[in-house]
Amino acid sequence: MRLVVTGGAGFIGSNFVRYMLARYDDIEVVNLDKLTYAGNLENLRDVEDDPRYTFVRGDICDAAVVGKTLRGAGAVVNFAAETHVDRSISGPQDFIRTDVLGTHTLLEAVRELEIPRYLQISTDEVYGSTTTGAFTEESDLDPSSPYSASKAAGDLLVLAYHRTFGTPALITRSSNNYGAWQYPEKIVPLFITNAIDDQQLPVYGDGLNVRDWLHVDDNCAGVDLVLRKGVPGQVYNIGGGNEVQNLALTHRILELLGKGDELIRYVADRPGHDRRYAIDCSRLRALGWRPEVPFETGLARTVAWYRDHPEWWRPIKSGEWREYYTRQYGEID
Repeated sequence: MRLVVTGGAGFIGSNFVRYMLARYDDIEVVNLDKLTYAGNLENLRDVEDDPRYTFVRGDICDAAVVGKTLRGAGAVVNFAAETHVDRSISGPQDFIRTDVLGTHTLLEAVRELEIPRYLQISTDEVYGSTTTGAFTEESDLDPSSPYSASKAAGDLLVLAYHRTFGTPALITRSSNNYGAWQYPEKIVPLFITNAIDDQQLPVYGDGLNVRDWLHVDDNCAGVDLVLRKGVPGQVYNIGGGNEVQNLALTHRILELLGKGDELIRYVADRPGHDRRYAIDCSRLRALGWRPEVPFETGLARTVAWYRDHPEWWRPIKSGEWREYYTRQYGEID
């Protein structure tokens, strides 16, 4: 099968490309990526010479590039997105363009080319915050940030194309992913790399916001299963079942690196900060999926990866990254 993966040079996308090439011998993976600030071909250096892998640099908002790249595909998985909540607050327009208009461009190409399978990668953040229980796929969408609103809009377009045109489209909504090759603006890689360099860890508000953590390998397995066995028109939640307060996560990262709590620096909370995420994954579990990476094991493995691969993240934490970090948190100490 010819599989087109958009955003395959990003964190989850690159892990998925690697996962599919390792799992299936009879697959050709085409990676369409614009290579924005978080897209990094170093993430896929170990597979770049695989004859089953092809990289195409392009924008999912460019209909000509999308049409040419998707022609002949057996399936499309759309990871391409702007994903960082903080950046969506300071610059929402990029999120609307990629997450909404880009999704529309892909859906139009899938419809015109009659591609038999389209999978939209989304997020649990579209449901908003909850104090009790867990969101199911039928829960109302209540996004709090421009990022989650842009993803919710993309999801609604996907479902509308399925209902109106019969587009064979599906959606996955995962909880917070962690693992290797994640751009160090998200809490796990940011705090690990800052702690390695004895720099402060900026904790929003009181640090008691709760997130459900899912190892990226488990998410890739869930996405693969939905791609193969999911029902078009359906949404599938993918969660790790690991609800952890941000402050507890921070303490654990410091413990794993042998660092002290004096590195913690509380900063002003971000606007519209969701208090707790939790999702019910019964629908995906009914297909046979289970998370296999225990959180403690996965976090320790992730910390070790960043500790052992400074050549990957040190070049990133300069230039654009440093300018953004300084704007967001102040000078690096």
